[in-house]
Amino acid sequence: MDQINCTQVTEFILVGLTDHQEWKVPLFLIFLSIYLFTVVGNLGLIIVIRVDARLNTPMYFFLSNLAFVDFCYTSVITPKMLGTFLYKINAISFHACAAQLGCFLTFMISECLLLASMAYDRYVAICNPLLYMVTMSQGICLQLVAVPYSYSFLMALFHTILTFHLCYCHSNIINHFYCDDMPLLRLTCSDTHTKQLWILTCAGITFISSVLIVFVSYMFIISAILKMRSAEGRRKAFSTCSSHMLAVTIFYGTLIFMYLQPSSKHSLDTDKMASVFYTVIIPMLNPLIYSLRNKDVKDAVKKVINNRNKAFVLTGVRK
Repeated sequence: MDQINCTQVTEFILVGLTDHQEWKVPLFLIFLSIYLFTVVGNLGLIIVIRVDARLNTPMYFFLSNLAFVDFCYTSVITPKMLGTFLYKINAISFHACAAQLGCFLTFMISECLLLASMAYDRYVAICNPLLYMVTMSQGICLQLVAVPYSYSFLMALFHTILTFHLCYCHSNIINHFYCDDMPLLRLTCSDTHTKQLWILTCAGITFISSVLIVFVSYMFIISAILKMRSAEGRRKAFSTCSSHMLAVTIFYGTLIFMYLQPSSKHSLDTDKMASVFYTVIIPMLNPLIYSLRNKDVKDAVKKVINNRNKAFVLTGVRK
């Protein structure tokens, strides 16, 4: 590896989404609103699941972890992105850039694997309902969450170390709104062949294994549903899976477009648009997908709101 001027770059400049001044204030307001909605939606979903005893099941345990990942996911990216709309020069230090990349990769991979764990949970619930609470015991649920978190952290650490051990002796201007592998590799004067090979290998293995789990789980689920004699039973079974299937399709579809394509096909401007979708939009959509299409969650939200209103009224009466 060429070691010329390896320590020259001490900070990076984030270009952001646009360099058109007239768009910056409207985009800032739009993405600030999206971020606030995302924070309220995901934290609210976690609180509702925790306080309602009816939602203390494996399915909602995984859902609360997905909401936590979505909250962390967007919080790593969006605040810094909002800064690109406010300041002419949006700098990020070398080490802060490395931390952002590491956190981003951790939560992105975690979400990918958590969706696979949730698919397995739905498979057990529909195909083996009588053994569901035995198969999906508390210990198994913890393992199905701990393994994705641990694997994601190790993979993120590995890729972050590889990326920031490259030599950045050219421009320090990142054509993106956060620190990501692809735009960073455009700035290095080191040979990136090994790094790109690792990206394709690790992304491919993680993606294919998680998609395979989801695909096989839903093949068994669909087969079991079609064998049900009751139309009402089939409808309820499909309704419990539809939210997860929609979330999986949106998330995995965006990842396919973003990462599993040859580097020669990459356009950073196109990648920025895709990145907005899965770092900002998807974390906002997931609480909507799982709450609006889930009667138990909607009932739990109504119960929490009603309890708050009653407490407020009683407080007013006492005064």
